[in-house]
Amino acid sequence: MVRKHILFSALGLVAVTATACTSSGSAAQNPELAPRGTTMTTAEPTRQDLTNRISLTGKVEMNPVFGVVSPVDGEVRYLEIADVKGTPTVPTGVANIWAAGRPTRVDVPAGATFAARLVDDRADVTAGMPIASAKHGGYAIVAQIDDEQAYKVSDALASVQAQIKNGPGPFPCAVLGTIAALPAGTVAPAPEAPADDEAKTAGEQQPEQRQPEQRQPDQRKPAGEPTASSGLRVVCTAPADVKLINGASAALDLVTAEAKNVLVVPVEAVAGSQGRGRVDVLATDGSRKTTDVELGLTDGKVVEIRSGLTGNEKLAVPGPDLPPGTASPQDGPISGAGQR
Repeated sequence: MVRKHILFSALGLVAVTATACTSSGSAAQNPELAPRGTTMTTAEPTRQDLTNRISLTGKVEMNPVFGVVSPVDGEVRYLEIADVKGTPTVPTGVANIWAAGRPTRVDVPAGATFAARLVDDRADVTAGMPIASAKHGGYAIVAQIDDEQAYKVSDALASVQAQIKNGPGPFPCAVLGTIAALPAGTVAPAPEAPADDEAKTAGEQQPEQRQPEQRQPDQRKPAGEPTASSGLRVVCTAPADVKLINGASAALDLVTAEAKNVLVVPVEAVAGSQGRGRVDVLATDGSRKTTDVELGLTDGKVVEIRSGLTGNEKLAVPGPDLPPGTASPQDGPISGAGQR
């Protein structure tokens, strides 16, 4: 009996030990998840040069249409434009923008012809607003811009390089007009052919008796293609020595802005919208303090901090969570920032 009792005790001890080992192993294989908001790592601001770069695909097109914008805020007053044969070799004045009693002239650049007006005569306009469309005479490269990239591409493009697929390049490409989407009426209608009797009368008229024809842009009715918003796009021209073929595919590399030796932090440490955001600054005791910052350029990996930080802080990664609805509809999010 004593031997049986000892045997049962030994078996019980082995069972308890096995159970304890199993429980310990399970705990090791299924650790608890870190609570939400736990700082996983940290980051410190650094300084570096930053370039905002976008790649687009496009095609070579003949006589593409582009927009001409108002250079200042004011009232637009359109000018009378004489009919021009061929492609103008000098700029063509299309309007004056009146502000504070002074006019600022708006020209269609040389090499392009006036196509249509885009706002009413004597309408109030703002700087950068398309007021007329123009048609480039010859080949140009046209690339469509996704609406999500609209705020990354500005009218003041630092530089554009183009590469024709299986063709020449890379080469600098000069941007025409604005990237803004143009409204209906971008292209004016072609003049109607005169009736047979009118053509005969015109043919019989002596050249010295014919008066130079004048036309007013505000009398031209919108028509032609496109009849709706033409969409955001870049139109640029190649150097004269670059051979282009209509319809050929092309790639554009756009540098929209550059900054030298600016303060940057990882995008994962920032939450916010274009122009403004927030970061969590860590105190020595590990506590967080959410701080407002002004944002600048981003390359998708780091984002420029224009104000709000001195550069000596330690930031929590990931950054703070912003409540939904804090950004206005016109603000585009910083790529990679606060998107978790």
